[in-house]
Amino acid sequence: MKRVAIVGGGISGLTAAFHLEKARGLGSELRYTLIEAGQRLGGSMSSDRVEGCLVEAGPDSFLTEKPWALTLCKELGIDDQLIGSNDTQRKTYIVVKNRLIAMPDGLMFMVPTKLVPTALSPLFSWGTKLRMARELLHPPRPMQSDETVGELVERHFGTEVVDRLADPLLSGVYGGDANKLSVRAVLPRFVEMEEKYGSLSRAMLAAHNKMRAMAGKQPARPLFSSLKDGMQQMVDAVAARLDSSAIRLRAQVRGIYPESDRWRIAIDMGGSELYDAVILATPGNVAGALLEGVDRDLADDLLGVTYSSSVTVTLGYYMNQLGDLPPGFGFLVPRSEGRRMLACTFVHNKFPHRAPKDKGILRCFLGGARDEAVLNLTDDEIIDTVRAELKEIVKLEARPMFDRVYRWRGAMAQYESGHIARIARIEKRVKEIPGLELAGNAYHGIGVPDCIREGMSAANAVVQTLSAAATQQAR
Repeated sequence: MKRVAIVGGGISGLTAAFHLEKARGLGSELRYTLIEAGQRLGGSMSSDRVEGCLVEAGPDSFLTEKPWALTLCKELGIDDQLIGSNDTQRKTYIVVKNRLIAMPDGLMFMVPTKLVPTALSPLFSWGTKLRMARELLHPPRPMQSDETVGELVERHFGTEVVDRLADPLLSGVYGGDANKLSVRAVLPRFVEMEEKYGSLSRAMLAAHNKMRAMAGKQPARPLFSSLKDGMQQMVDAVAARLDSSAIRLRAQVRGIYPESDRWRIAIDMGGSELYDAVILATPGNVAGALLEGVDRDLADDLLGVTYSSSVTVTLGYYMNQLGDLPPGFGFLVPRSEGRRMLACTFVHNKFPHRAPKDKGILRCFLGGARDEAVLNLTDDEIIDTVRAELKEIVKLEARPMFDRVYRWRGAMAQYESGHIARIARIEKRVKEIPGLELAGNAYHGIGVPDCIREGMSAANAVVQTLSAAATQQAR
């Protein structure tokens, strides 16, 4: 009987355990142990009920177009619990001088596909609008270097678009800086579009027309998907399918060491044990620290993956207190506005299922790569900051009926310039080390579906490796 250790009980580690459990059910002779340093499984995926409202501590949904989360829900038998975002209300605002300015119609992730709405929008100066029009003539060109998102967007549309769109959008997704994040790693389609079309606007328009043609053949899917009882429902469903005796909480792994053809894992206060394979489903820098005694170059590359931190603040109100709030999903705040808040989601509009009809939920985001210091504030100081900025931006003076603050230190991997080359080196070296697999948000995507795919791939690779070793021994 082969033994597999999974270090890290976030959604990547849980998915790896789930697929190893499936392999056991199909006859694979293996046992797994899921080792988590914290008191609960799921990492940042955590949901709570407060005053009849569903409050998400971490991610509140996932992109529908990435299939791995939907597939996992089907395998777990909870696909009937899936809900979609209320896309009829999908309007997003940008804060400009304490005013909410709607992103113009036809803007597809910072790229204009309709000139008239963009030309009439007060979001951009006339100089930027003229540059957007000229961008249609941008010639195709291969990207010779690993540009940042900011550099590519500035070349096409100018600094104002970087400031008011690219940077706020990436702060909301990655907690990152557009002038540091690699466009090849974060927005590879933009690189492909520039190489094929030259103009990003023409490329997006072609993609939009293709999507419209497809929409005529099948029902439109919501942009975001979630679960009726929150993202915690996915965590609980996976945990319920695992062998409870294989889960170890509050167990800190202090080191992993190769020993003959196996791995010795040292656990704080728990001695050490031997395993035939190990999946490190931890942040990249944690994996790097654990592997320092195994492979120095691999460890250095893993330690080179930087992370940003975030704070989410959820405020609950009665709807009659939110009378002046505009329709839509919420707003983004450019750094040039001098605010600590990065974004605010009108949860009751995005997911009406999250609150009773007489209540509304605002979810605010702070921190990111440029404001790690916000984590040092007290909860009261953070709440006071958010309320003061909401008062100035949306004229909201009412005191919330409840508030919750969640800190996520070092939670979001930053795919900075050189990321793709770093990950190629990591993966090449891992293939040369038998019985070792990596999973998590440090490699090929930070969203929930990406982490699920990573966990599944790591588990499948371990099963194949152990099966091949067993076959070799039988000969």
